[in-house]
Amino acid sequence: QVQLVESGGGLVQTGGSLRLSCAASGRTFSNYAMGWFRQAPGKERELVAGIRSGGSTRYDDTVQGRFTISRDNAENTVYLQMNNLKPEDTAVYYCARFSTSVLAGTPGEWGKGTLVTVSS
Repeated sequence: QVQLVESGGGLVQTGGSLRLSCAASGRTFSNYAMGWFRQAPGKERELVAGIRSGGSTRYDDTVQGRFTISRDNAENTVYLQMNNLKPEDTAVYYCARFSTSVLAGTPGEWGKGTLVTVSS
């Protein structure tokens, strides 16, 4: 079973930056699409950024131009660089592994999440 462990969350002021990391176990990391989701209090979990096995990416409109997702297949790690953070970015951020090489369907593997809090 794949284990996903997030790190890098914390408290930051508006306009600040954070970099989230997600370390994955397993030998087939490069075969799968990965995603960063977030869930704010009282809201549904949403896909913030995704990266396919080939490296192409997709972003939610609310983070386009501010967030960058990347992956290091040699290190089995996916990153989310978050710049110009806003209070509405406050949420628990989850790393997830899709069941295919593309961003389709519901991910089958999830991390436990890391809290990002942006103060105004």
